[in-house]
Amino acid sequence: MTQVWVNGIVAEQMDPLDRGLAYGDGLFATMRFSDGQVQFLAAHFARLVQGARRLGFQWEATDDLIELLNQIALNQTHGCIKLLLTRGVGGRGYAAPTCSQVNEVVSLYDVPSHYIHWQKEGIALTLSEFRLSRQPRLAGIKHLNRLEQVLIKSMQLPNGFDDWLVLDTDKRVIESSMANLFFITGNVALTPAITHSGVAGMMREQVIYALIELGYDVDVTEVNYGDLTLFEHVFMTNSLLGLVDINRIDNMTYSISPFSDTLRQTLHLTL
Repeated sequence: MTQVWVNGIVAEQMDPLDRGLAYGDGLFATMRFSDGQVQFLAAHFARLVQGARRLGFQWEATDDLIELLNQIALNQTHGCIKLLLTRGVGGRGYAAPTCSQVNEVVSLYDVPSHYIHWQKEGIALTLSEFRLSRQPRLAGIKHLNRLEQVLIKSMQLPNGFDDWLVLDTDKRVIESSMANLFFITGNVALTPAITHSGVAGMMREQVIYALIELGYDVDVTEVNYGDLTLFEHVFMTNSLLGLVDINRIDNMTYSISPFSDTLRQTLHLTL
């Protein structure tokens, strides 16, 4: 059901000199909607505002954009909205223009149907040979330079595995190819620090708050591959699949977290 709006206009074309196309100069968010409402819309906007500032341009959601997103959610039963922001048109060189008009691209998609099965059954990860580069100035931002993820996803998964576990060049555990990770032992929940590479997902933030409310001690820290034998439960999160338990990482197995359903219900993540 792919539909596209550029600056609020259906099927409008992007300028071929747009810096998002030329240099990946921008950022994006993917949002799930259901029952006439975009989930965590304010949190998505807050992340985009912060990310834009870190990239060096200003952006805030206008009333027209908010109305468009809400209207999309009202007109469809459920789905995925991708909101992409670019710095705008800015000439040939790398140097950003002193003044430019931010372009907003809204696109509409179905939520992958297999995510329902993943939520019910859990999945298995295997270690990717590809390593994420370490760049603290870009770490955490969901910027448009996703070539690392493109290369990770281009590799064929072995039979029996559903996604990749990804380390950085210092061999620290960072994320799966598309989601943040949580590791649980007893009353302690660890999630990898996103200070040098990776994406600090909106759902990661929401789950951290929810875990604290449930009485868990949450530690944002470095996690090594060798540490993965120490944990009882592992799950991953993003704004589309919600929360999915991980049953296995390579030859290491984990039990489904007893509070996964509670978190999904609390945050309205059940598909």
